[in-house]
Amino acid sequence: MPSPFPGMDPYLEQPSAWSNVHHRLITAIADDLAPQLLPKYQVLVEERIYQVETQDSILVGAPDVLVQQLRLDTEASAVAVATPSAEPLSVTLTIPETVRQGYLEVREIATGQVITVIEVLSPVNKRPGKGRLDYENKRAMILSSSSNFVEIDLLRQGQPLPIQENFARSHYRILVSPEEKRPQADLYAFNLTDPIPCFALPLRSGDRLPVLNLRQLLDGVYDRSGYGFVIDYAQPAVPPLAKDDAAWVNE
Repeated sequence: MPSPFPGMDPYLEQPSAWSNVHHRLITAIADDLAPQLLPKYQVLVEERIYQVETQDSILVGAPDVLVQQLRLDTEASAVAVATPSAEPLSVTLTIPETVRQGYLEVREIATGQVITVIEVLSPVNKRPGKGRLDYENKRAMILSSSSNFVEIDLLRQGQPLPIQENFARSHYRILVSPEEKRPQADLYAFNLTDPIPCFALPLRSGDRLPVLNLRQLLDGVYDRSGYGFVIDYAQPAVPPLAKDDAAWVNE
């Protein structure tokens, strides 16, 4: 049973579902591409690790010099602090969290060279904090390399990753950046009511380019994960929908 939506299902974006959707979609893309690319190319699932805090503090992983400076500042300020009260205050600690995120590399088997990198964004990539900064740095490295780049953004929450043009904001985006076209790239911008566009995966010049049908792959993830039995569409979506979008969903 496929999702009832014509394009992206916003109920798959909720935190309780997205981690599973992300992992399964990455694997589904790899499984779909592999028979089309072998024996010239190999599709590998790689993993990136982000060390973030509950408040996305940029001080996670701060060098020892900075940590020592923070200690000195704390000790210096403590001199002027009044005697603490007998009753303790309730405070919330910022706790480091390890976030593991998969992505795909298409490698040429003969040379081991990375031909194309495929990223499916997660909330850690789109909200302010160290996770976004780390991803932006990795993104910049790929865009300055000889590898092709595909960035799939199926999340309404957070700030979209930067491009130079100031287009009207859409709910979802797919960026396809063949190395030979840079700084130009193809942006597929679409909304909740739109079908998810298919696109050709960039490879080497002269290769037959496979076409990725994300909607079909997401339907497979939806079925295998049993979301048709789990999601209660009578409840509001998380993140919440805009008023017009919520009215369209209710209809």
